[in-house]
Amino acid sequence: MSYQTIGLAKRDSVAYLSLQRPQQENRIDGQLLQELAAACEELNDDPQVRVAILSGGEAPVFSLGWDLSLLTEEGLALRLSKGLPRRSASGGLGHAFDCLGQLSRPVICAVNGDAISAGLELALACDVRLARPEARFALPETSWGLIPMGGGTQRLARVVGRGKALEMIMTAEAIDAGEAHRIGLVSQVVPRDGLMAEAVALALRNAARGPLAVRYAMEAVARGLDMTLE
Repeated sequence: MSYQTIGLAKRDSVAYLSLQRPQQENRIDGQLLQELAAACEELNDDPQVRVAILSGGEAPVFSLGWDLSLLTEEGLALRLSKGLPRRSASGGLGHAFDCLGQLSRPVICAVNGDAISAGLELALACDVRLARPEARFALPETSWGLIPMGGGTQRLARVVGRGKALEMIMTAEAIDAGEAHRIGLVSQVVPRDGLMAEAVALALRNAARGPLAVRYAMEAVARGLDMTLE
């Protein structure tokens, strides 16, 4: 498949996914969601790929969230200025990043800049996140009279805990990379010039492990979170 809004390359058992809408600050529209789903399907069907890296490509940010055209199509446009009734999130967008979250290979997210709204929710669908020091993270939807639409209310709490997730969602305020590291939202904060190199090094270490063992370990962790310890 030919991709326009994302990039996909494969080298040394590693797949490199990148967002390719720099002029739109990597905002997520319907075409990007379709291409992301197709890319994930392609990776699942490729036995040579053992790990994937997702980045913001050449944009100065990772992603600033939903493209307004998609929200309008879904009936979710912000209408506060007209005083019209606020609308709740769409169930369709709630599953927007499941293809990435359910990928049968580890996904490392290289957060090269701000990850806001759906940008943060996209990063949360990955297994591990690395970030540049200048990156900021936020789910600002409550300040718009909405709730996070792309799984943020569920995935954020599982990563950073209930209290911190509620604080971020209720205040709608951004946190910096240092705070994101402190609360476990990102695993490492890496200098600007070394982000992709560190992501690749981590990917290659993962790729060197037994692929079936990694896959089943990921599945055990994911399923176990919804079960009792017994």
